[in-house]
Order: sequence, then structure tokens, then C-alpha cells
Amino acid sequence: MSVDFNNVGAVILAAGLGKRMKSAKLKVMHELDSRPLVDYVVGAIEASAVGRKPIVVVCDNDPSVQNFLNGRAEYVVQAERLGTGHAVRQAELILKDKIAQVVVLYGDMPFVRPESINSLIKKHREKDNKVTLMTVVAPDFNDWRESLSGYGRIIRAGVENHVVGIVEKKDATATQLEIKEVNPGFYCFDSVWLWPHLRALQNNNVQGEYYLTDLIAKAVAEGVAISSIVIDPSEAVGINTADQLVLAGSLIK
Repeated sequence: MSVDFNNVGAVILAAGLGKRMKSAKLKVMHELDSRPLVDYVVGAIEASAVGRKPIVVVCDNDPSVQNFLNGRAEYVVQAERLGTGHAVRQAELILKDKIAQVVVLYGDMPFVRPESINSLIKKHREKDNKVTLMTVVAPDFNDWRESLSGYGRIIRAGVENHVVGIVEKKDATATQLEIKEVNPGFYCFDSVWLWPHLRALQNNNVQGEYYLTDLIAKAVAEGVAISSIVIDPSEAVGINTADQLVLAGSLIK
């Protein structure tokens, strides 16, 4: 019997300007094998069991994402780049009280698979979680895995080896940097839990932004169990620079 996730909403973050690409083109509109990066991510949602169109968070001054995707998605605008938590919050008006879970993906991470999206939601529902995330265990951070080295390290503890925290690379100790399990930033949240916690996020950090990863610390502080699934390292490749775009080309089969 096929799985049906009609009451799941997917949010794809695609508002980044991509300054590190050194290009006037939006980051998610750079092409990999003649397809914009965001096309791969929307395609993964379309091929998954998620039953409704994804919500794509876009910037306010460039309609190229909307022009390309057209009716394949719904759109919300992030007028100010105030972080990933702020970006997801833009989808609240569309999704609040309409869906049970919210899946968060990134428009510049083109290799996430529909099977992994389905597994994430399935695990989330089986455990009746507030938060479930995908993680990656990398053998090393060489070659195309270089982008994974910038992700937060997964901290586990307890008899059941639960996720109890994510330490961002810039805050990690030398010992923590040796951890090879990292957080690519793919999540499934309970919708009722998510929205008030997004509104409660603080931006007391150097960048003055609202970080989605801070929700993990909130969940741990509340004693909320956090489950995870491990995905293939290739699915977590993020593209922020022209060099990373070239390296990602080696993964196209």
C-alpha cells in the first residue's frame, strides 16, 4: 500500500542571494547538469509521498525562482535575510492549522532523495515526535564531502544514544570537530509545536539572525525526544560556491 502524507507541508528555503557564488544569479538558480539547483529539491518533494505543493521561501527582489517553478510550488517572501528560523516562519500563515507536520529542506542542496523524505516523516510519526532530523556520518571531509565539514556536529548521549545537541562548527572544541556525524539541516517538525517555538527564537548571536538549529536546544531543554535517520553523505552536499558546484557535478550519475 502506498504511503500518503497529504497533511504534511514541505518548506524549501531558497531566499539566499548567493554572494559567495560571485554571481548576480540567485544561488538556487545556478545550474547543475543544466537544471537549477532548486529544481532538484522540488522534484524530490514531488516524487515523495508529500501530498501538497511545497512552500518555497524566496527573496523579494528577484522573481526568477517563481518564473522557473511556476505552478509547481506556493511562495512566501523573506524580505529581510534574518536567518533560517525567520525564513521558515514566513510559511506559518499558509500552513498553520492546515497540516500536522512540517518538513524543512534547502534549495541549494540538490541531492536529497524522496525515499529519505518519506523515511524522515515515517520515523517522526512512528515516534510521535516534536522534532526529527536527518544526519550524515561522513568517512572524511575530502573531495565533494568538503561542504559537509561546515555543518554542526551531532552530540549524542544516554543509553539509547539520543541526539542531545548540535554544536556549530565555529563553537566546537577540537574534540567535537573530530565527530563525523553532522547535521545537514533537514527536519520534520510537529506543526503545533513548531510555530510558537519559532516565534520565541532569539537573535542574540553575532549575525543577529534567528537560527532553526536553536530549536534543537529548545527541544532538549524541554525534555522532548529527538529522533533521527542517517542518510547517505551525497544527499547532504550543499552548494555555496562555484567550486562546490563543480565538485557536485561529479555526483551526477
